[in-house]
Amino acid sequence: MAGGGGKSFLAEAGYGEQELDANSALMELDKGLRSGKLGEQCEAVVRFPRLFQKYPFPILINSAFLKLADVFRVGMLGSMASIIPERKNAHHSIRQSLDSHDNVEVEAAIFAAANFSAQSKDFAAGICNKISEMIQGLATPVDLKLKLIPILQHMHHDASLASSSRQLLQQLVTSYPSTKMVIVTLHTFTLLAASSLVDIPKQVQLLLRYLKNDPRKAVKRLAIQDLKLLANKTPHTWTRENIQALCESALHTPYDSLKLGMLSVLSTLSGTIAIKQYFSSAPGTAATTAKAFDLVKLAQECCYHNNRGIAAHGVRILTNISASCQEKDLLPLEQDAVFGLESLLVLCSQDGSPGAQATLKITLTCMVKLVKSRPHLSQSVVESLLTQLHSAQDAARILMCHCLAAIAMQLPILADGMLGDLMDLYKVIGRSATDKKQELLVSLATVIFVSSQKALSSEIKTVIKQQLENASNGWTAYRIARQASRMGNHDMARELYQSLLTQVASEHFYFWLNSLKEFSHAEQCLTGLQEDNYSSALSCIAEALKSYHKGIASLTAASTPLNPLSFQCGFVKLRIDLLQAFSQLICTCNSLKTSPPPAIATTIAMTSGNDLQRCGRISNQMKLSMEEFRNLAARYGDLYQSSFDADSATLRNVELQQQSCLLISHAIEALILDPESANFQEYTSNGTAHVESEYERRMMSVFNRVLEEVESLNRKYAPVSYLHTACLCSAVIALLKVPLSFQRYFFQKLQSTSIKLALSPSPRNPAEPIAVQNNQQLALKVEGVVQHGSKPGLFRKIQSVCLNVSSVLQSKSGQDYKIPIDNMSNEMEQRVEPHNDYFSTQFLLNFVILGTHNITVESSVIDSNGIVWKTGPKTTIFVKSLEDPYSQQVRLQQQQGQSSSQQQQQRTAYSRF
Repeated sequence: MAGGGGKSFLAEAGYGEQELDANSALMELDKGLRSGKLGEQCEAVVRFPRLFQKYPFPILINSAFLKLADVFRVGMLGSMASIIPERKNAHHSIRQSLDSHDNVEVEAAIFAAANFSAQSKDFAAGICNKISEMIQGLATPVDLKLKLIPILQHMHHDASLASSSRQLLQQLVTSYPSTKMVIVTLHTFTLLAASSLVDIPKQVQLLLRYLKNDPRKAVKRLAIQDLKLLANKTPHTWTRENIQALCESALHTPYDSLKLGMLSVLSTLSGTIAIKQYFSSAPGTAATTAKAFDLVKLAQECCYHNNRGIAAHGVRILTNISASCQEKDLLPLEQDAVFGLESLLVLCSQDGSPGAQATLKITLTCMVKLVKSRPHLSQSVVESLLTQLHSAQDAARILMCHCLAAIAMQLPILADGMLGDLMDLYKVIGRSATDKKQELLVSLATVIFVSSQKALSSEIKTVIKQQLENASNGWTAYRIARQASRMGNHDMARELYQSLLTQVASEHFYFWLNSLKEFSHAEQCLTGLQEDNYSSALSCIAEALKSYHKGIASLTAASTPLNPLSFQCGFVKLRIDLLQAFSQLICTCNSLKTSPPPAIATTIAMTSGNDLQRCGRISNQMKLSMEEFRNLAARYGDLYQSSFDADSATLRNVELQQQSCLLISHAIEALILDPESANFQEYTSNGTAHVESEYERRMMSVFNRVLEEVESLNRKYAPVSYLHTACLCSAVIALLKVPLSFQRYFFQKLQSTSIKLALSPSPRNPAEPIAVQNNQQLALKVEGVVQHGSKPGLFRKIQSVCLNVSSVLQSKSGQDYKIPIDNMSNEMEQRVEPHNDYFSTQFLLNFVILGTHNITVESSVIDSNGIVWKTGPKTTIFVKSLEDPYSQQVRLQQQQGQSSSQQQQQRTAYSRF
């Protein structure tokens, strides 16, 4: 991108990455492994995972592992625990090494014992007594005991093992009161309880007891650290008494560092179910009882503390209480939370230190949460943010703009009257020369797009373009255009994309920008739709389709093998087909006027018993239209299922497109095709209380309005009247008037997940079939590697991989045989859980029918929530089923016998003559 130092959006999309030869890369790493310098060896080792990700082929991986094994042959056995957890000879070696007189060998055995205990239940059960004896033995040095005790955290595989380990730890914490021993033992205690889950309430009580009674600050800090761990892992196990004891300790401690740690635990708990249990289980009225008042009192005291971290946790607790608890006695806490947030905002927004920025992030997060749960507080919060924007540091301004955009996307509270202040600030930033200028321009432009509930005025567009010209940074302009597309300001986006076309040095980027320009122009054409002018609507849709077809051609040209743009192409093709379906529906509705029913329509209706036939050809057209919208809804569902790496906002956008298709198909059925059996309950909307964006809010509003109109016309003016067709046309125009939002996944792929499959046996030539005898089964082994990008599991994680194998007979050869139907096809499915991103399984396939069979192996993934995603890939191989030699010999003998018999019959017939 010309014109500035910003990074190119090509790099973000993964374009232009140079492919390296696998053998050359392996040779370079091998040189590093053979280096005499330890640093170079370590650097080579850590580069191997990247090599495996890029070239996940068995030959290269086997060779690389042999090289790594040669390096690690003198290292510790514990590194292999995840690979050979149940290897008995390894278990025996570790037990023997624990009795060694060599301290280095003993420490290595301790390391290995810890790793194998975490992986193997059998090893943990067998080594537990040995570890206990060594810990309790008088001959064992204290420093060695400190290394042995953490092994007990892995004794969680069954209840009896965990109970015996807990008893030992209880004895140790009592028998060895030194600071180091207490800290190690307590922490092991906590990790064991967190894994076994059963003893967490007891562990919370134990830690609280040490926090209250032990005078050593190191022990108190350890107790706070472990309490935070348990608060994050199992907040539902915390009782009111536990929270109350922590509150009392925080109120009475004279040390700010300890108070900060305790408040951190309480603020974590306040955002979970524990806070509701705390207030609901208190006797009497929640906020007025002495038991429940301590948490509120503590938070109120801390809100204005001179330590920013303590103040941040105080307002976070008040915010969480206000957001979660609906009791009337707790409602005054809302204002306390607002005042505390505003004071922290003023304090931190003008301080550029890292600590102030961290506190500001907590403050702004609490503002978004408070406004979402208490919408009536939004006005004062937004006014505070807008006021502080002018005097804040640049880094703080960026965070505040993100907060304003997040609030405005949930609630339409940024009025057009606020645009003046925002534009003045935009001019000031554009004239500045700060390091954060580019980021500020993008963030503030996003707020402007969100706050503008209608098309941007020419003055606003002029100001934004002028500042971008002064900034002379194409990357900034592209990011702003991308945000405009996301917020539905397609006119602004089109102009920015147009200006960037001449600033790229690759034709792929040119085609990408050109496609975005055409899509923005297409959506801009739809803003001219009018409610009652259907002919104008048809021309607007036709103009939009014209630009969309130009854009999809450019988008196809922009795709590369490394970046095929499959989601973008699928989304745009569906949008094109949806617009065509809308246009066809309007034409069908108009046909009620332009194509009157024939004279015999009434007779046809009476004969067929279908009263709708009195309306003529519109009945069949409406049926086809309804089926088309249902088909589009199914295709949107397929796109949703194939977008495993998409963010939630993008998936919600796809879901809204699917719902709009289902809505129109339901409206056609309820108004025209089958009014009697139309069911409105399954289409009833849940309202707009939980919407996450302005686009979703507008779409849900249209859905509700269309459903109300359809329900009011249902079963009236039968069979079809102009009111029915007008309702359908109005629904189409209302849906199209909501500016389409191109969400993040259309531009950015923050999470990247792909699966590579390898089948064996596999032919040398892909077109060459694998030979197999028809009386034998083919053992098809499927291996796979799950590959991730830089942020694995950002939105969702793979729980298991579903493999589906099917075969289809391509061409038949030989004789026909009477074969059971079960043996004629193969349809199998298996689910496997990846281990270290690798999985393998086998299928036994039958090919009784002679001929060529096409085997297809398709993979899909199941995430941690049990949702199936059709990620692919789909791999195909060919199998040629051959007749086994014995059957072939028998058949040939039978054929020869039949031939001899026929010849004998012929000779007999000739002799008669």
